[in-house]
Amino acid sequence: MNWTQNIRLRVLTLLSCGLLVASVWGTPVPAQAAAAPACGSGDHGLLQQLQAKHSAAEETPLSFTDIQFLSGDTGRAAGSGFMIGTSDGGCHFQKIYEGQWNFRQITFPDNVHGWALASVKEGTDAYLIATTDGGSTWKRISETAVGFERIAFTDNKHGFGYVRAFTYYTEDGGLSWSQIKTPANTRGAEFSSRSNGWAVVVAPGEGYRIMKTTDGGASWKLSLKSAYAYPEYGRVYAKGDQVYALLYGGTGMSQTSYSLYASSNQGGKWNRVIAEDTAGGGPAPGSGTALLKKGPASGKPGNMQLVGNSTAFLVGYSPAGEKVAVGRTFTGGKQWTNLPPIAGFDGMISFPGSKDGWMAVRGQNSSSLYATKDGGATWKVKFTFKGTEQ
Repeated sequence: MNWTQNIRLRVLTLLSCGLLVASVWGTPVPAQAAAAPACGSGDHGLLQQLQAKHSAAEETPLSFTDIQFLSGDTGRAAGSGFMIGTSDGGCHFQKIYEGQWNFRQITFPDNVHGWALASVKEGTDAYLIATTDGGSTWKRISETAVGFERIAFTDNKHGFGYVRAFTYYTEDGGLSWSQIKTPANTRGAEFSSRSNGWAVVVAPGEGYRIMKTTDGGASWKLSLKSAYAYPEYGRVYAKGDQVYALLYGGTGMSQTSYSLYASSNQGGKWNRVIAEDTAGGGPAPGSGTALLKKGPASGKPGNMQLVGNSTAFLVGYSPAGEKVAVGRTFTGGKQWTNLPPIAGFDGMISFPGSKDGWMAVRGQNSSSLYATKDGGATWKVKFTFKGTEQ
């Protein structure tokens, strides 16, 4: 029985006995170390020994490197040497994994099967690892280090691996990979299925192109172009009828210039949602009138989350301004709202629904998980790793 199936039963049973929630391996720990907190409290006392060791060595608290939620109640958050999870909306968290792997990115198509890009402690090379028990144990899939910048699995067999210029596909859970043909000068691609994909193409001296394939890369068609400033690189997000092209400009003085384009009809028509110029990054790439001159938190763009055919979220963060915020649309990008910020230096989001969402935020001396029930308008802290001096 894995952690997602028994966490509620364990919490009730162990609390009645005056014990802790059992560990992933079923061994109780002393009651005084971690009486289960009330729902919504910010410090759950997990991984205390790892936290103390990390703080002593690094002078910083443990921090989250990736999060993924399958619903408003159930999800995971991972970092250097650990993974934790909740199945009751953050009222209680459980340690899923503690060990050698420093997680860079996680992807779980369901609550059992998962993959991650992770490095061994003290190392820099990333390996592809996989789990079949919700994250409690991990097996290295790649014998050697992999060059993937990110991965995405659609089920327990099929997935994509991305580097800036190339895309790869697997049909056997990551054991073998085949390259998908992408256009020359690709600077970011995204496939929603083996047949349907997008690519940001930079043509030096000519601008940029957003290209689309519906035949698995055999042919590519132009969807959006500009003869003006081209991006350094880009990222496309696609789900259903929605497509967003996030184009990154220059970076300097902790600032990044960028543009966000949106299409609500699979690339048939685009509108420029955000065009943020910065003193350090220069002009926003692209052309055309934008709805807004600033993105969420007036800062760097983080990751996006698409929900259904009309809802999308983008996290932004300003290290200098010490704030993190979410921008959103419920109209496929035709209107856009930047929501109020919270304190922090950077963040990442996971929105399984149009109202329920989670955000990991790194503060000056903390790393916290926040939850929202109103689409990012307000946030409530659910878990916090704090530095030793706090």
